[in-house]
Amino acid sequence: MLILASGSPRRRELLTQAGLDFSVEVADIDETAQPGEAPAKYVQRLAVEKAQAIWLRHKDGDDADFESGSDSELTVLGADTTVVCDGVMLGKPVDQADARRMLEMLSGRTHQVLTGVAAITRAATVSEVEITQVFFDLIEERELVTYLASGEPMDKAGAYGIQGYAARWIPRIEGCYFNVVGLPLARTLAVILRAGEGPSDALPPL
Repeated sequence: MLILASGSPRRRELLTQAGLDFSVEVADIDETAQPGEAPAKYVQRLAVEKAQAIWLRHKDGDDADFESGSDSELTVLGADTTVVCDGVMLGKPVDQADARRMLEMLSGRTHQVLTGVAAITRAATVSEVEITQVFFDLIEERELVTYLASGEPMDKAGAYGIQGYAARWIPRIEGCYFNVVGLPLARTLAVILRAGEGPSDALPPL
């Protein structure tokens, strides 16, 4: 039994593309960055906290599969993504003006997309971070206005989606494409596998 602790439609699509059967339960946690927290630590911490929130919901509840320890062993997957430019984290824009600010910052520059991935099972908690370099061309004002008017930037970290209109500004990337979409599939599957095996270097089980 795999639960995705995220409401992201892109993550759902990617897991489905990878052939996984799963359900979705959104974790309600405080996503405020801690003072001085590095972007990689931030996304890794949130990924673990999201997975923990759903894990504890089932552990403390009356979940028959969890209590029986049957073959439908519970695995909870958490993930969090941020865009980083010049060390500044760019989350989802709060309004159109904020989206414009982010896109103007990214225009003609290189930035990083970081995704923390965490999987929790009875055996272990395992978490890792994927980093992809993304190169942006200069964004012309008329294209920026069109993009902002589409509403597409509003639910995406950094105010853009590589799989949408913004692809025209991205000549190349270095690293995992799926990470920029929202979930690095190969690393995610490896994390789920390691959590199920209970590796010696994993975080202590809950």
